[in-house]
Amino acid sequence: MLLSHFLLMADYNQWMNTRLYDAAAKLSAAELERDRAAFFGSILGTLNHLAVTDVMWLQRFSAHPSDHRSLDPVRAMRTPESLRATLRSDLASLRVLRIELDEIIGRWVRELSAEDLTQTLEYRNSKGIAFKRNFGLLVQHLFNHQTHHRGQTTTLLFQAGVDVGVTDLLALIPNE
Repeated sequence: MLLSHFLLMADYNQWMNTRLYDAAAKLSAAELERDRAAFFGSILGTLNHLAVTDVMWLQRFSAHPSDHRSLDPVRAMRTPESLRATLRSDLASLRVLRIELDEIIGRWVRELSAEDLTQTLEYRNSKGIAFKRNFGLLVQHLFNHQTHHRGQTTTLLFQAGVDVGVTDLLALIPNE
């Protein structure tokens, strides 16, 4: 795995989250909380899920033998009790957390080494089941999971009358 790929994904992640929250801010609190029959119910529920899983994964990643110091703020966070936890009950405060998480992810990815990505990470999932998996592939999962649920959120926003605009990674890939 190339470190440059994860640097691009961290930048894309931050760029898309900014666009997503800007779009979501156009809706009322009631519209953000409205059950839309999505997997996590509402737009706010889906955005909370993304924050929940980022906290969970970054806390797991903080157990990596390289002991990346950029993950110290996440180590201090309370571990969410479930994948459906509500970390923040309104968009403004959730956005503050989202910005913090994206900044942590950006700093952390810049600390990674090629050797880090080849190691095995031992962790437990939210149900307590133990796993040993390739760290680089788990990092890829972090970004893929975010892209998946942001795609769901852009659909929910579009159905609510808000167009997020360009969402493709292609927008950040430099022309050569």
